[in-house]
Amino acid sequence: MFRKKLFFRVCSKNSLFFAPISAVSEVNGIREGLFLSHLHSASGGIASNVNPSNLGFPNDIGTGFSANSFKLASPRVAERRNVSSLTTLSPLDFESKVREIGDSARHYGRCYWELSKARLSMLVVATSGAGFVLGSDIVIDFAGLCWTCAGTMMVAASANSLNQVFEITNDAKMKRTMKRPLPAGRLSVPHAVSWASAVGVGGATILACKANMLAAGLAASNLALYAFVYTPLKQLHPINTWVGAVVGAIPPLLGWAAAAGQVSPGAMILPAALYFWQIPHFMALAYFCRNDYAVGGFRMFSLADPSGERTSLVALRNCLYLLPVGFLAYDWSITSASFFLESVILTSCMSAAALSFYLNRTTKNARRMFHASLLYLPIFMAGLLLHRLPNTQNENRIDNNAVLAELSSTGAKMLTNKTNNKNQIKLRKSSQSGSARPPVAYASVAPFPFLPAPLYLSRDL
Repeated sequence: MFRKKLFFRVCSKNSLFFAPISAVSEVNGIREGLFLSHLHSASGGIASNVNPSNLGFPNDIGTGFSANSFKLASPRVAERRNVSSLTTLSPLDFESKVREIGDSARHYGRCYWELSKARLSMLVVATSGAGFVLGSDIVIDFAGLCWTCAGTMMVAASANSLNQVFEITNDAKMKRTMKRPLPAGRLSVPHAVSWASAVGVGGATILACKANMLAAGLAASNLALYAFVYTPLKQLHPINTWVGAVVGAIPPLLGWAAAAGQVSPGAMILPAALYFWQIPHFMALAYFCRNDYAVGGFRMFSLADPSGERTSLVALRNCLYLLPVGFLAYDWSITSASFFLESVILTSCMSAAALSFYLNRTTKNARRMFHASLLYLPIFMAGLLLHRLPNTQNENRIDNNAVLAELSSTGAKMLTNKTNNKNQIKLRKSSQSGSARPPVAYASVAPFPFLPAPLYLSRDL
């Protein structure tokens, strides 16, 4: 038994006490003493700045001192008591904590939703998924479709987030965008950059691992084109609208590449339709929002066209460019002939709205053409998918690969058999030429042909 007597000096108002205390405690079967030498002063007493209650003594120790009032606890036991008191929460505190976590999750979720321009990103995903279906053969790989859509969504969210990071000053000046997370101060710029980097790298990695490197390369290049080329051009030159149309045309090409593993002429049908569709769509938007764009400092095509004549003419011209797309889809065996007729009717309706805007250039007609373009794209893609034909080029590529593999294996077998035959002939000849004949055989054949040949002579001679 290990015991140590400790003497404590306890000071009260008018008296001085010395009390021998045996502080022995047993923790986990081991008897240990309570050493508090770091609390002692040089003279052996307790430091004057030590609170007796911290040592386990009652606060009113001055007058009614007794040995039973000293109940020293082990330091480990005291620590457990303090931790249990801190971790014990009342139901109201627990409820407020849960409410605080829920509010924080809703706040950041809404910020990420707005930062990613989720509705625009979902439109990009829809075009990418349509491209994947068009590039597939009879059987559609739905797992690959889901992975492609997920990767495209993440890359699109990253591109839109970086766009808002670069345009935070311009967005703060426009009524349409001043309530976004960054201009409103609901999210910091480093936080937004971290979010954009994480989802962008994650989306490209998913496409590289679950689709192919061609799809991942198209996604990464489109992100760079949108964030680092199109976004600065919006403040420099009106050509930004045409560059943005190229950005919007790449996702269906990405989907086709993810499904087929290559890019063929048929893969350009939906990208071409998206390119020509975006020009009238954004021309109408830039016309009825031209004052807001001017305040934000964006160089849109409509700002240099006060009358709107050139803006409406560009919109009408690109609507007419959409007319042959349906025929090309039918001629290249992407869809059936029914889609060609439907496409002509649909494009004619949108062209009529563009013609109305050209003849009467008002904000009302611009909005009407804008809404017509919003209806055009989903109906066009639905008809394209409804009347699609299996990608025979993808099937032919698979069949050709199988034939090539079979031919290569057959050729290897034939080459092996030919080599074996040559080796056997060489061995036979070497065995025949290497065997020595008796001298009588040579003499019986050459000098005296009238003599009968010996029985052991080879018949080849």
